[in-house]
Amino acid sequence: MKNLGKIFGAMALGAITGAAIGVLFAPNKGSKTRKKITSGAKDAVEDLRKKMDSSARSLRKRAKDLKGLAHDKIDDVANSVIKKAESFKQHN
Repeated sequence: MKNLGKIFGAMALGAITGAAIGVLFAPNKGSKTRKKITSGAKDAVEDLRKKMDSSARSLRKRAKDLKGLAHDKIDDVANSVIKKAESFKQHN
């Protein structure tokens, strides 16, 4: 989870740095440069949104898988306890 935050932070920093460098070295006039920056920022936000959605879907799937695994383990432990209790009952 910490790595995901670092990745998103690095992407945001990269987008901001790229925009700043673009402004400094832009061969176009200001209005055209601003449109390019705006378009680039929108693209970066959309890419980030898609990656976040993908990560969220992946995390939800993993949580669902872990929930199923936990239920299976609980059932296994419960069955084991029942068998041991029955075995104990039969020997006494």
